[in-house]
Amino acid sequence: MKLIIYLITTFLFLGCNYSKQNPKEPIIIDFSKQGFEQDRFSKIDSVQKLKVAVSAIITPQETYIYYRDLFDYISKELHYEIEFKQRKTYEEANNLLANNEVDLAFICSLAYVIAKEKNTVEILAMPLFNGKPFYQAYIIVHKSSNIENFQQLKAKSFAYTDPLSNTGKLYAEKRIIDLGFDLDTYFNKTMYSNAHDASIQLVAKKIVDGATVDGLIFEYLAKHHPEKVNSIKVVEKSEEYGIPPVVVSKNIDAITKQKLKNIFLNLHKDSIGKQILNKLLIDKFIEGNDANYNSIRKNLVYIKR
Repeated sequence: MKLIIYLITTFLFLGCNYSKQNPKEPIIIDFSKQGFEQDRFSKIDSVQKLKVAVSAIITPQETYIYYRDLFDYISKELHYEIEFKQRKTYEEANNLLANNEVDLAFICSLAYVIAKEKNTVEILAMPLFNGKPFYQAYIIVHKSSNIENFQQLKAKSFAYTDPLSNTGKLYAEKRIIDLGFDLDTYFNKTMYSNAHDASIQLVAKKIVDGATVDGLIFEYLAKHHPEKVNSIKVVEKSEEYGIPPVVVSKNIDAITKQKLKNIFLNLHKDSIGKQILNKLLIDKFIEGNDANYNSIRKNLVYIKR
């Protein structure tokens, strides 16, 4: 109930102030609440801790539900206490890795590419979705809208997820460049939602005309919370990109890293692990392949040219 009241208040406040914003300065919408930054997912009697970060792909409450069973499983298998940290932006999550404040992290594909350039992370494993280690961006609008493609979103209001989000920003920027327009003037208004499910809410509530979101999150909500996407229409899907990986800090000790890799790569072979994967819509985890993210690197160069 507190979350519902909070969201309604946020939407009302946004409605009152939305038209006053500079079109070239994205509005930052914070749908998060405090208190999820260092939740311990296990009370194991252990002196050792595994510090885990999650980029804000979904709002904190959903993130807690989304990852809770997986972290509990890892904690029991590793016999470490899991200390969970979440940050509002992808850059903040990357900084935790760079500063060796966390050992393991679930980050966006673009955030991984940026972190890899700085040599602060390495892939531990990556998930398979529908048999492939790839995912897509979805361009979404409200079902009642007469918008049927990305081109018709020109001069409309639009929600990005995060500056370092591949599906939540980079893909839409690529499309704007493809069409021969300027990134700063294509949309009438833009904002950052800080989470893909928050972007979906903005479209569902008709606060914005469209958004670009992670197809994995959209499909997760469609399966487990269909009421959240019933009013949403997908008007475009991107080409496939390397799926968001599980990464570790460069300074994690080799023994812990290998134990974690074994847990992820064998998760699907365990009955409880398989149930967790099914809930997350993941087939299994496989070895990471950095080459899968080259198309994202090409898009970065394409946009910055």
